[in-house]
Amino acid sequence: MIITTLNGNPAPSNFDEYLAQLETRLEEKGQTVNHIALRDIDLSYCIGCFGCWVKTPGVCSSADESCEIRRAMIQSDFTLWAAPMNMGFPSALLKRALDKTIPLIHPYMVVDQGEAHHRKRYESYPRLGLLVEPELDTDANDLDIVTNIFSRIALNFKSRLEFSLTSDTPIEQLVNRIVEDLYPMCQSRKA
Repeated sequence: MIITTLNGNPAPSNFDEYLAQLETRLEEKGQTVNHIALRDIDLSYCIGCFGCWVKTPGVCSSADESCEIRRAMIQSDFTLWAAPMNMGFPSALLKRALDKTIPLIHPYMVVDQGEAHHRKRYESYPRLGLLVEPELDTDANDLDIVTNIFSRIALNFKSRLEFSLTSDTPIEQLVNRIVEDLYPMCQSRKA
């Protein structure tokens, strides 16, 4: 399985070490891990020009490295969105990266499960997971709100949010969740 980790940690911290240990364990289990530290790439803000839909379909008109994110996501079986919480939401850096992934879908709409959603651009999309580092005052309600928002983002990206966990989760438990629970589903998606 090809796993892409989008690390939205804006500054080095223990969260990076947690992700490094997670990725090492995933590789030891035979998975291919592509780690993208968002703070280390040139990533401009989405300006809402919709050029990626109407002028250069599927390609952001900004001259930045967001194409690396889109390519890694669409070529992976599973993408892990990872970031520390800041003021009750995953980092602004992760949000900026997510904004730059709208070229992965078409501007055209379809009705899906009674709701209007964008049409997919690619045959298949990765399964998705969310890993956050909670703040000192993060509570279950905060996590529920974030999970609901990211579940909707996943739905719009023709996928689903398989889990929403915190960095308090033991690494082995997270590895098992990805490898044992998701690997069979990702393999059947390719069949």
